[in-house]
Amino acid sequence: MTEPSGETAPEAVEPAAEDLREGAAGAPAPGPEATEEPTPSEEPVPAEEPATTEEPGAGDEPSAGEVPGAGEEPSTAAGAGEQPDAGEQPGTGEEPDAADEPSPREEPGAGEEHGAGEEPGTAQEADGGGQGGDAGASGGDAPELSDAQAELAAQRELRARIEARKAEKSGPLTSGAKLSGTAADLLAAVRAVEGGSASGSTFYEAPEPAPRRPAAETAPAMTVRPPAPERPTAPAPGTTAAVREVLAEGGAPEALAGQVAAALGEGAATALREDPWQLLTVSGVRPEQADGFARALLGSACGPGDPRRTVALTVWLLERAALQGHTALEIQTVRAGLAGHAVPDPEEAVETAVSEAAVLVFQEEETAEEPDGDEDAGEEGSAPEQEPAAPVLLGLDRYALAEESLADGLARLVRTATADTWEGGELERAAGAHGLVLHTGGEASRAEPVALAAAARERGLRTLVAVHAGDGRRAAGLDAVTVADLLSGTAGPGRDEEGTLALDLLVVLDAPQLDVETGAMLVESLPDGCRLVLSGDPEVLGAPGAGRVFADVLAARVCPRIASRVPDPGPLGELVSGIGVGELNQVEAPGKEVVIVPVRDAGEAVHRTVQLVADSVPRAIGVPSEQTQVVTVGHGGSAGTRALNAALKQRLNPGPGRFGGYDIGDRVAYAPAPGHTVTGTVLSADTDGLRLRCGDDELLVPRERVESALRHGWALTAHQAAGARWPAVVVVLPGDAAGGLSRPWVYTAFGRAERHLSVVHGVDQALARAVAEGVAPERTTRLRPLLEGLLAVGGEE
Repeated sequence: MTEPSGETAPEAVEPAAEDLREGAAGAPAPGPEATEEPTPSEEPVPAEEPATTEEPGAGDEPSAGEVPGAGEEPSTAAGAGEQPDAGEQPGTGEEPDAADEPSPREEPGAGEEHGAGEEPGTAQEADGGGQGGDAGASGGDAPELSDAQAELAAQRELRARIEARKAEKSGPLTSGAKLSGTAADLLAAVRAVEGGSASGSTFYEAPEPAPRRPAAETAPAMTVRPPAPERPTAPAPGTTAAVREVLAEGGAPEALAGQVAAALGEGAATALREDPWQLLTVSGVRPEQADGFARALLGSACGPGDPRRTVALTVWLLERAALQGHTALEIQTVRAGLAGHAVPDPEEAVETAVSEAAVLVFQEEETAEEPDGDEDAGEEGSAPEQEPAAPVLLGLDRYALAEESLADGLARLVRTATADTWEGGELERAAGAHGLVLHTGGEASRAEPVALAAAARERGLRTLVAVHAGDGRRAAGLDAVTVADLLSGTAGPGRDEEGTLALDLLVVLDAPQLDVETGAMLVESLPDGCRLVLSGDPEVLGAPGAGRVFADVLAARVCPRIASRVPDPGPLGELVSGIGVGELNQVEAPGKEVVIVPVRDAGEAVHRTVQLVADSVPRAIGVPSEQTQVVTVGHGGSAGTRALNAALKQRLNPGPGRFGGYDIGDRVAYAPAPGHTVTGTVLSADTDGLRLRCGDDELLVPRERVESALRHGWALTAHQAAGARWPAVVVVLPGDAAGGLSRPWVYTAFGRAERHLSVVHGVDQALARAVAEGVAPERTTRLRPLLEGLLAVGGEE
């Protein structure tokens, strides 16, 4: 089972090479696009839904036996406590005037949808992917890389300098596992592990790390911000031209030349000619397309068992898994994936990939509990029960190193913090006594870590609150910063001469949105002795990138875990709290806090959504259109973000899209970094790019990034919306979205509303089933066992 298509990073990685010619099979659409929709006679009538079959507004009440037809909406008395009929949705609210509405079959903006040639393949459409840009947009000889890539490169360089300085002063720092070794050693490792003669970790055991240098006795004389990251040098025109020639020879789009040159470096053309499957390094290219390209270049010299092909496919499978949140995969899963792509000997293919160090092999050791001595004495002849061995995992070095670095960094904070006695609540006392504390709770509980930060400032500690999304700063305070801005150096305190942040306490809200690489960079930036409080709601959707940092640290039980007892208030809080425990309850909403609008097909869903945002919610609830956010399951499909944004633009801000497809006043979603989405409004346009108003801030999107990092933002996915809230939210559930629903998705989407929630409902009983049974698939990660190995279990209180 995979995570909902269109909600994790895969929604960002759209087919970037769908027009490959020779032997290429088009990549499937990323969103949940169903080929069949409910017929008009099939009206969804869930037995227990948490709202009404009405839109907000005034309308006549139908008789108890009436069933809403295609052209009219049902209505019931709000908050009267009446039991709905079998064909009604439970809840409250009223229907806007149906007589003034166009036919439900009309689709505003139907002609405004993006065509096939406008399918982006970038991270901006998802909070998650961050894997490359629009594959077809790099038509120039020297395409510039994104600011996000530049920032990440600068941060990696900074991390390298930090480690070098530490090595000079304290000797070499070792991570939790040695990943280097000769090809023969790696090959012997995987064979020995699979044969059961040795544990996988035996081949990677490291000596005890050298003691860390104690915290500095005095603060540094001056703190400075790191220099702005320099934009990486674009591939030389000659390199791009040579790659373009090879692509043309193999029948691939020449527009991919810039991305291939950037990925493979100066010798890209030679590398691509010698190993055509290197084309898989470009985001959006699929194995069938790379196979067609290879056949065009190599002819009969290549086959399904070609070692170059099997190694590239192994890496590609692990990269695809990372987009689903996995930092590693079980070896049997990788073999099955290779077999699915016609690799004749998957076992040999994995061994080849390991021997060439393209992937790494792991098997975490599990500490067996010692049997009770008395039982052993009474049962001398009984053999101890064998615990099942931990699975053998394969992973890429970037995620393996990030998880080990994060585990080491968290262990360092736990060990170097000086215990102190702080008066106050449970969270405050735990933060004073420990270097790492976890805090869980709903939206209302965010006030507790914010209060902790305020109390720490009064104690004279250098304290900062970091959030996932800029919109989340409203609840955290004006001095809060986003994690992305903190790591890039554009906000927050300065860094000392070793590159660490000048902080004594860092409080991170929305911690479930931390992926493993971001978490590692954040923890590496904290000095010895700094306290870290990770706060968040464990029921929401996980991070858009690889890893599940918050869930893994919670499961490891290596630090105090404080569960908030503050409930979310009102009908919305009651509804969302029930969803969190698997119950889709009927709630009384006398103020029209929750309304359900049943629809029969995707066209009607788009029509009703536009009507709600433009008319019903502003008129009946008093929330203007610009403060109402639409949330849907994916980007694709007949009621995905593209279709909804096209229809909403036509109604709310019609225009020709003079500035790269945008007009002044358009609502947009901007992805300044992978996995981080900012919503705003277009203020102006000039030769430098588009200027946006995002909350209280203004920012410039360079013109070269407009196409790759910007999308219309009236409608978002749940992952893009995570970490932010709006006065009113319209959640769209067309019939073809049923397969993409899960309890965390519903919990996250419904929980974005502060005052009012409208649900455009076309999935019949699938919503109730998703809440009751739709548990999100587990992610395969290594952080938990790494933490348990570094910190003794029982370190929590």
